Amino acid sequence: MTTLLHPSPQALDTPLVSLRPWREDDAPALHEAVQESLDQVSRWLPWCHAGYDLAEALNWTTLCKQHWNDGEHYDFAILDGHGRLAGGMGLNELNERDLRANLGYWLRTSATGHGYASHAGRAVAMFGFEALGLRRIEIVAAVDNLASQRCAERIGAKREGIARQRIFLHGQSQDAVIYGLLPGDLA
Repeated sequence: MTTLLHPSPQALDTPLVSLRPWREDDAPALHEAVQESLDQVSRWLPWCHAGYDLAEALNWTTLCKQHWNDGEHYDFAILDGHGRLAGGMGLNELNERDLRANLGYWLRTSATGHGYASHAGRAVAMFGFEALGLRRIEIVAAVDNLASQRCAERIGAKREGIARQRIFLHGQSQDAVIYGLLPGDLA
């Protein structure tokens, strides 16, 4: 049986952004980014809600460190060229048997439209293939989340179809577009 590798926490750099594992001292910047982005992000990510407070942000950053150490999730803070928190991205839902994971991402409202997510996505996907030993990465986006779909395509993922009632958002099952990313897609 194949197994996923378990790398130590590490930073990733691209021409536009830097990525690093979340730290507890990121909590205030995370809280600020969430508050700025409620209207755009909360529609797609239920954890982003009006009552999101500093304690939730601190809890998330603490959980990210624990999940990395346990090999459950590999989550990164995305920092722009000025070191400002632009968003988050990570590999989750790791499937050791099939060497597969899900790539999830979000950007704060003021960081959209600069190519940050696609650069970060390519870097995190490469990390998944090289550092974890993944053979496939999936991106799942609600059918109405066109920005996420465009990002998946800019990363290099291929649209594979629509999965009926694939995700559960705000109390309802919704259809989602499934994208697949293989190592050769990043060439």
